[in-house]
Amino acid sequence: MTTVADNGVNVQALLDARDALKAAPEAAQFTWRASATWQGGVHSQIKVQSFFGLGQEQSHLEESTFEADHPEVFAATDKGITPIEYLIVGLASCLSAGVASVAQNRGIQLRSVEATVEGEHDIRGILGADSDVRNGFNDVKVTFHIDADASREDIEALVAQSQKRSAVFDALANPTNVTVEVA
Repeated sequence: MTTVADNGVNVQALLDARDALKAAPEAAQFTWRASATWQGGVHSQIKVQSFFGLGQEQSHLEESTFEADHPEVFAATDKGITPIEYLIVGLASCLSAGVASVAQNRGIQLRSVEATVEGEHDIRGILGADSDVRNGFNDVKVTFHIDADASREDIEALVAQSQKRSAVFDALANPTNVTVEVA
């Protein structure tokens, strides 16, 4: 009797989408959007609702709203996490989703997955205290704690495949063209 893993991921739909997009690569071009509105000080409110994909405008089921600010130790109001923390939130969620998807595809039942992400950041750069210090993270470390019906080697392979397919990992680890303009 073969046990089928149920990690809540519809792998067949993902595999079907992959096959369909191989035949129609233009449909695989997505544009993700976020809109930030300044609230005062260094506090902004960010909304995410619509995106473009599969050749047309799409929309999430609900609009998501996020608050970004800086902590009181930066003389701010601390009404949300810092923008750079959103980067590690994205990495943690993307890699965790990948682990669940790969585990489902490989028939591995997960009991728990926890990803802890730490970003080492010398803030002298963003404060203008030292122009030789980069503004972003110096190092980012992700540590997984995974309880699953699998060997350590199989779990390590899940994490490696998740990393290989992660859009957020790729965007952090490789140069990405970013254009900033005033409309």
